[in-house]
Amino acid sequence: MRIAVNTRFLQKDNLEGIGRFSFETLKRMVLKHPEVEFIFLFDRKFDASFIFAPNVKAYVVYPQARHPFLYYIWFQYSLKRKLKALKADVFLSPDGFLTLNIDVKKIAVIHDLAFEHYPEAIDWLSSVYYRYFFPKFAHQADAIVTVSHFSKADIVQKYQIPESKIAVVYNGVSDVFKPLAQQEKQQQKFDKPYFIHTGAIHPRKNILCLLQAFEAFKTKNQLPHILVLTGRKAWKNQELENYYQQMQHKADVIFTGKLPDEELASLVAQATAAVYPSYFEGFGLPVIEAFACGTSVITSKDTAMEEISGGLAHLINPFNVFDLENALLKLANMQADKEQQLKRIAFSQRYTWDIAADKLWDIIQK
Repeated sequence: MRIAVNTRFLQKDNLEGIGRFSFETLKRMVLKHPEVEFIFLFDRKFDASFIFAPNVKAYVVYPQARHPFLYYIWFQYSLKRKLKALKADVFLSPDGFLTLNIDVKKIAVIHDLAFEHYPEAIDWLSSVYYRYFFPKFAHQADAIVTVSHFSKADIVQKYQIPESKIAVVYNGVSDVFKPLAQQEKQQQKFDKPYFIHTGAIHPRKNILCLLQAFEAFKTKNQLPHILVLTGRKAWKNQELENYYQQMQHKADVIFTGKLPDEELASLVAQATAAVYPSYFEGFGLPVIEAFACGTSVITSKDTAMEEISGGLAHLINPFNVFDLENALLKLANMQADKEQQLKRIAFSQRYTWDIAADKLWDIIQK
């Protein structure tokens, strides 16, 4: 079997969301199935570490697909020619984008439809492109994979796709996320207790609401906690920046930028709570990563995060600043509960990349 894969999100030291899903599942499938030829299709020079085994061949297909016009050229022209030349049996696309009207089995991993519900959260041209093409991708796909039942129901309803065509493959947790040993806990980066948010910063992550809630929390309470925001600042953050600059307690807000996984995991494991108030996600990987560290989580109800957290997270209305402020206060005053910590760790163990890779492989085989 020859499997062609869209690997444009495999970027060295920049594995977020889709890139992490691609890396973890592809590496496992490649190593577990040496009899299968995998063809990785990049849109730029790639790092050799992504060639996981001798059964991987890699090609760079130009132009770089980082703009809606270039998406169209890359997928509908450049990639179409390459797929025809390669005579692949299957085309797997971990970011959901497909080459249309081509005679090859197509599997699209559609993580969420946030752009349908909140088109203003991304740039105008990308929003138009996604809303025009993703219904076409969904209908032309031979199979669709998504990362939660929340997303599956959304795709079924929004695009009128039969439920039988969509499989749910949950994300996994990387091994680096785990509780810290006692001696490691003594090597703290910050000298005050802290709340932490992990992941890229852009409007859908609802960081403005988090800053507003934290400002109120600090103003009303004589508590030492600080707020640590990790991850790159992505797009449309001017309103957030304006609010931050006029905060009374902005000295207690720390932007670290993107961190290596090991450092990030250590920070999450030592936090008072991980706060993930995003108002729309397909999964919400930071929730499960925090659970794997034993850390308490505040996240949004009526989202995929409510589904994947299994009743163990503190759920808030992401549009209600007062609700989030109260959750911060509750967690700041809560004593450590070893039993609850162990429950979170045990629960996180049902989300593994081995299971995800095996399920994805089963879908490819059908």
